Amino acid sequence: MSLPPAAHLPRPSTWFAWHAHRIRPGMRVVDLACGQGRHSIAAALLGAQVTGIDRDEARLAAARELATAQGASVEWQVVDLAGPWPELGNFDAVLVFNYLDRARMADIRGLVAPGGLLIMESFLAGQRELGWGPTSEDHLLRPGELARLVAPFRVEHGREVLEPVDAERWRAVASVLARRA
Repeated sequence: MSLPPAAHLPRPSTWFAWHAHRIRPGMRVVDLACGQGRHSIAAALLGAQVTGIDRDEARLAAARELATAQGASVEWQVVDLAGPWPELGNFDAVLVFNYLDRARMADIRGLVAPGGLLIMESFLAGQRELGWGPTSEDHLLRPGELARLVAPFRVEHGREVLEPVDAERWRAVASVLARRA
């Protein structure tokens, strides 16, 4: 398969890149609040059977276009995660990047098949001081909170960091890779 030049590929999170080796061909993967699909497409290019879910039809249209251009097969679904969820089944890996809904964490954990992975990353409260990103307490994690939100899953790897996004911007994030027993 021929990939487009790297400049045209949306860059997945560093956290995803570190753990991409865990995504295997044939795995069932769901990417919640996938936006324009950077993680969905990356997982599909690794051979996973991916479902990308977002409420924004325009973003999903852009994701479809990019996936098609890269030869990636992803099932895209328009779902407002704040409302009722359709029956989605269980997945070998659930991806949640830059989306935080504390009230739905039990639903998110419920999507992970026994032995499966939850790979999650969201902004920390310190992000407000960096001048961009979410500002509402509802969308910002407190220090140590993410590990508690994924419990009772076993955290295999976690971090809370300040990392560069590009030459001018930094981001404060908490990330976790957790496994369901």
